[in-house]
Amino acid sequence: MANQWIAGVDLGGTTTKIAFITMDGEIVHKWEIPTDNSNEGQNITTNIAKAINEKMNALGESKDSLLGIGMGAPGPVDYETGIILNVVNLGWQDNYPLKESLESAASLPAAVENDANCAALGEMWKGAGNGAKNLVCVTLGTGVGGGVIANGSIVQGKNGAAGEIGHITVIPDGGAPCNCGKTGCLETVASATGIVRLANEELSKGESIGELAGRLAVNGKITSKDVFESAENGDALANKVLKEVYFHLGFVLASIANTLNPDKIVLGGGVSKAGNILLDAVTENFAKFAFSAVRDSTKLALATLGNDAGVLGAAWLIKNKLNQ
Repeated sequence: MANQWIAGVDLGGTTTKIAFITMDGEIVHKWEIPTDNSNEGQNITTNIAKAINEKMNALGESKDSLLGIGMGAPGPVDYETGIILNVVNLGWQDNYPLKESLESAASLPAAVENDANCAALGEMWKGAGNGAKNLVCVTLGTGVGGGVIANGSIVQGKNGAAGEIGHITVIPDGGAPCNCGKTGCLETVASATGIVRLANEELSKGESIGELAGRLAVNGKITSKDVFESAENGDALANKVLKEVYFHLGFVLASIANTLNPDKIVLGGGVSKAGNILLDAVTENFAKFAFSAVRDSTKLALATLGNDAGVLGAAWLIKNKLNQ
């Protein structure tokens, strides 16, 4: 019998991750291609289809082995129609028919969902969610994404925009501008970009002593990793910045948990690589603001799948469709 694989695709602004995944959620093969967002993003789906075909040929597999393509895309997606409503950095016009474009390029059935929702589904299926049916996933990367799973299904919302945790306002007055057009979003303080912004703000006050200031002087810029490492080494300024980050994250996550009381809130994305330092401090703030019954039952955990969460969740979309 031929293999039965699903192509899972995690579409990003600069690179696109692709994987062949079995119905049991095992990654057989994974690779990435650059995302070509020139020419209003006209080449994106054809490039993905081409990459999949070339890889199948290289592996000596027939196209019949593929059951479909699941994709996570950065932006709100109407799951029923597969239309992506608006995208900041892929060149597409608003209301782009992504599912249709993918199906015609690849001649395979497709399913499309928001990328943070896919990461949440991946963690539910094969990761930290560990089969939990009620789960909130928060991706702390360049931005802050969120996915909400209730009773095993993604909460879509009216417009496919449910779970936009990164755009909860945390600084109502005088907050920094966010890419979404608002100011003071969680994304402006808790993403990698936000952490660097806060640190630069503190450093610009002329604070020239300490490890973080030293790293800035040597490298000309700092990263969120610099902030975490300096804080670990006792740098007062870095710790002051992270204290603010942990407060806002704990506060927002407690509010979300008070609304949903999920089994778990899973923290993923590049910033979560800080590990238990981040988890413990956010949990401490979470405990201050969570309702007692929620605090006792909803656990915070670190994502376990890393960069594979998105492709696995995307594959799960097809698996779920086939099982219906």
